[in-house]
Amino acid sequence: MRIEFDEKLDFQDVLIRPKRSTLSSRKEVQLERTYTFKHASKTWTGVPIMAANMDGVGTLEMALSLQEKQLFTCLVKSYSEREIASSMDKLDPNLFAVSTGTSEHDFKNLTSILNQNPSITFICIDVANGYSEAFGEYVSKVRAHYPNHVIIAGNVVTADMTQELILRGADIVKVGIGPGSVCTTRIQTGVGYPQLSAIIECADAAHGLGAHIISDGGCTCPGDVAKAFGAGADFVMLGGMFAGHIQGGGKIISEFHDTLQKDMRTFEPIYKEIKFVQFYGMSSSTAMLKHKGEVADYRSSEGRTVKIPFKGHVEDTIKDILGGIRSTCTYVGAKTLKDLSKCTTFVRVHRQYNDIYTRH
Repeated sequence: MRIEFDEKLDFQDVLIRPKRSTLSSRKEVQLERTYTFKHASKTWTGVPIMAANMDGVGTLEMALSLQEKQLFTCLVKSYSEREIASSMDKLDPNLFAVSTGTSEHDFKNLTSILNQNPSITFICIDVANGYSEAFGEYVSKVRAHYPNHVIIAGNVVTADMTQELILRGADIVKVGIGPGSVCTTRIQTGVGYPQLSAIIECADAAHGLGAHIISDGGCTCPGDVAKAFGAGADFVMLGGMFAGHIQGGGKIISEFHDTLQKDMRTFEPIYKEIKFVQFYGMSSSTAMLKHKGEVADYRSSEGRTVKIPFKGHVEDTIKDILGGIRSTCTYVGAKTLKDLSKCTTFVRVHRQYNDIYTRH
């Protein structure tokens, strides 16, 4: 046993210090990035924000909406070859990835999808624990079979495993264990790493090898997304912030809540209809029952199942996120998203904002 005494930070532990800026308007900020990937040697241009490969988030409908704004989607693993093929004439192959696990069945399904749809460029190899030797071997296997595809692999939170996955063939490493809004890994296992520090350390390791990282999890607002980019993330993946929209395809639940007001004519209580959508972690019992039919007796749930407010069309959320990042850039003098990390100075804080009117 050993203890590391240097302090690790999360998004809520810091704010970005403002600096003098020559920008006169948010319109001047360029959010598109262009990346050339280490192994695939492909060049990509877009806004580097990703929808997570979670039920209710990484859907085909979400991909079609996000690509209109040049945002990226990692599709859920459960899509069949037929479902993906039916949408390929509308999907931009540069703005979505097919996701896979690491079993033999997963590899056969991935092979079938890629053979049927040769224009697909991105593969997301997704597991909760990217530290197993078997995972590294699987990344190598996929790289050997698909030398020209862009491979996303994760999740990890430390520099050593970031480098390991890159050397095994990953172009982009997914960083984050336990920070998600419906993830209970830290409670159930005691394992994790504060997300801001994980980004800083893993980005440094990846960039030294000419590769890239995704910050996956922990963002609760546009300011957190800006902090992730400021810390060095090349992409930021969002689950909870993209959940609850029409494009997620989840069942909308209506509830009627007492407004504490009364009808002046009948003196009957006035109720307001509020709509919710179910959202759950992909290691939750809800997800395991849906996709596996059971919760295996050798494991436990590591995710929550919650009701979140129905948010309507995702377009409004996209505007909110992109507007927040543009504003961050104007505060620190970053003319492009690429410049944001160069212009970012974090300050340690004990309180981020005045929440008196948001308390329940």
